[in-house]
Amino acid sequence: MKYKELIKKIDLHEGVYDKGIFKAFFLAGGPGSGKTFVSAQAFAGTGLRVINSDKAFERQLEKMNLSKKMPDDEQEVRDMVRARAKATTNLALHLSMVGRLGIIIDGTGDDYRKINKTKILLNHLGYDTYMIFVNTSLDVALERNQARDRTVPEYVTIKSWQDVQRNIGAFQNSFTAQNFIIVDNNISAKELVTMTMNKVSKFVRQLMSAPIKNYEAKKWIARELELKRRK
Repeated sequence: MKYKELIKKIDLHEGVYDKGIFKAFFLAGGPGSGKTFVSAQAFAGTGLRVINSDKAFERQLEKMNLSKKMPDDEQEVRDMVRARAKATTNLALHLSMVGRLGIIIDGTGDDYRKINKTKILLNHLGYDTYMIFVNTSLDVALERNQARDRTVPEYVTIKSWQDVQRNIGAFQNSFTAQNFIIVDNNISAKELVTMTMNKVSKFVRQLMSAPIKNYEAKKWIARELELKRRK
């Protein structure tokens, strides 16, 4: 079968090698928005690789016996730990993209340019990209930040919340309506579980099972299938 004909015939509902191949989900939401909870509910059993610098940062804080209350006297060493955590997650993202693995990129969403740059790179590689935006009021974000094990100063939470809110429209335009969903997380945990299972999980399942759309992905898969056939 000719190469172009093979590409035309590719209509995959699951990855050739790994579940979720060429699928990338971005999570956005400020401190205290509940992205971790939403992610755990919506992506349970999908097998996607989570890229989260905050989790790596928290593990390093524990390893170095540093306080998660972020005291000023630990600022210098904490900055080094944060840089190390970012380097670790950047490497994990790079290796995932090399293998075209399905990924979840968990971030705040306060830096639109950075997220859009990553999205464009993933699209260029062949990924279909989506975003789940976890939204809260400022009052709820401040309250939940104080209740977390790892807190950030109030002014940081406020600025992050404002920046994230400012980017909603840009994210909607970048990802398009069918690939973008907003989760209202101002409600109780019990109500959120029901909504997540009914709305967000459905959104994820549909996109996970949808055929790959990106032509670059189809070319990559066609090459892999051809190489495998020749062995």
